[in-house]
Amino acid sequence: MWFFRSPEVVFGEGALSRLEEIRGRRAFIVTDENLVGLGFTDLVGSHLKEAGLEYEVYSQVEPDPSLETVRRGAEAMRGYEPDWVIGLGGGSCIDAAKAMWVLYERPDIEPEGINPFETLGLRQKARLITIPTTSGTGAEVNWLIVLTNPEEQRKQVVGSHENLADIAIVDPVFVKELPLRIVAGPGLDALTHAIEAYTSTWRNDYADGLCLKAIQLVFQYLARSCEVGDSEAREMMHYAATIAGLAMSNSQGALAHAFGHPLGAVFHIPHGRAVGLFLPYTIEFTVGAGETRYAEIAHLLGWEATCEKEGARNLVRGIRELAERIEEPLSVQELGIDRQEYEASLLKMIETGENDTVSSQRIPDREEMRKLFLYAYEGQEIDF
Repeated sequence: MWFFRSPEVVFGEGALSRLEEIRGRRAFIVTDENLVGLGFTDLVGSHLKEAGLEYEVYSQVEPDPSLETVRRGAEAMRGYEPDWVIGLGGGSCIDAAKAMWVLYERPDIEPEGINPFETLGLRQKARLITIPTTSGTGAEVNWLIVLTNPEEQRKQVVGSHENLADIAIVDPVFVKELPLRIVAGPGLDALTHAIEAYTSTWRNDYADGLCLKAIQLVFQYLARSCEVGDSEAREMMHYAATIAGLAMSNSQGALAHAFGHPLGAVFHIPHGRAVGLFLPYTIEFTVGAGETRYAEIAHLLGWEATCEKEGARNLVRGIRELAERIEEPLSVQELGIDRQEYEASLLKMIETGENDTVSSQRIPDREEMRKLFLYAYEGQEIDF
């Protein structure tokens, strides 16, 4: 037995006006200082006022939010006692909002203790609205929460099906003027979500169509969205990211996340850039398992795929050409990471990443993970 879970998704121009229909007393907006400076919290607040709600802004979320940030935010939330929590921003802000909301409802648990096996009993105090301002993570429609333990240089993936948002508002107004550096990497994140959800061992018929649509949209619009003034492409990539996030929430990620998470935690590489960089290498590795469905994706995109390996080869070529076009790195070395420091961190990254390999069609052992990390540093094709 399987379940398909989704928030109410409100999308398109003017979607933000959905806030004027909610009922309550107070809203607590979780975001960061940059978005406050851009006036996004004021924009959201104007709609909340139309609904008759007071609101407070918590803007202390950093990239890759830490466990301590979540604890502090939950404490502030308890002091304000909202009946709506609003995550406004990219994946970091939205994940922080999810975790803070859980701790607000359940002050007896720690953020790293959130899991899908325990009944949390949420929505006794508040409900959750998510509003993405970048096009990549899909955090607005999934139940996963990625937090960082800075002392251990480790990302922790937690979450419960109960902490899925009640409403996700996907309004392109937030992304049409984004700087180009905030467009490219997150776009590859969306592509990674869709490809891995389609090829993971947890794939299913209900998520498959979402995966394929998201893949098609990314290849059609990502490069265009990195050009100044292409508002249509920005809008379509915003939808692609949500579609891919919903697909992965109802399937699962795989090896690109197992390698990207520890790289990001240790060397502070943005999530989308990290997983997008590893995606072609992990496809090259995984195709050795046999029936991986990469040929089906290649067919969808109009590329030759007379066998699985040819399909994977052409898919990898297409991903790398797209990454080059949007000026994203193709190797770890291109990130400017020192080789000696990288090798010294390999064991930590392997130990952290191996817990995220379970849904891959081909699961690497530690020696294979070490080799894959090193091949990706050099930009070398996987041949094992």
